[in-house]
Amino acid sequence: MANNLMRFDPFSDIARFEPLRSLEDFFKDFRIQPAAGNFDVEPRIKMDVSETEQAYTVKAEIPGVSKDDVKVSLQGNQVTITAETKQEKEEKQDETIVRRERYFGRQSRSFTLAHDIDDTQAVAKYQDGVLELSLPKKAGQGGAKVLAIS
Repeated sequence: MANNLMRFDPFSDIARFEPLRSLEDFFKDFRIQPAAGNFDVEPRIKMDVSETEQAYTVKAEIPGVSKDDVKVSLQGNQVTITAETKQEKEEKQDETIVRRERYFGRQSRSFTLAHDIDDTQAVAKYQDGVLELSLPKKAGQGGAKVLAIS
């Protein structure tokens, strides 16, 4: 007679437990997708900044936003660009609304420049989703001051 008995170890499954590799692995068994996977990620304000002796030029991409929803504030050498984003999507099947999504939010980007800005001469233009700022440097700001050592 062969001995076909196996020893039962109730903790062996726990010892082999592997943590989930990702949230998608967890939901794969349920045949549903996590809700966060269906939303488009809203892009941040992308910028290019260039400098000459007299001024800074900033080009910021803010697609899908109207000119009235873009605000620029200047304080010394601090620049803040704020855009109100409004987006609505609707999917229909046979005149029945299957899904409707709305996104309302505010995107903001602040940065500091090496020189103070002459806010009386600054100019902002917005066209085709691109904000262009011309930010002249404030006069009277020379280079770094060298201290005499006594």
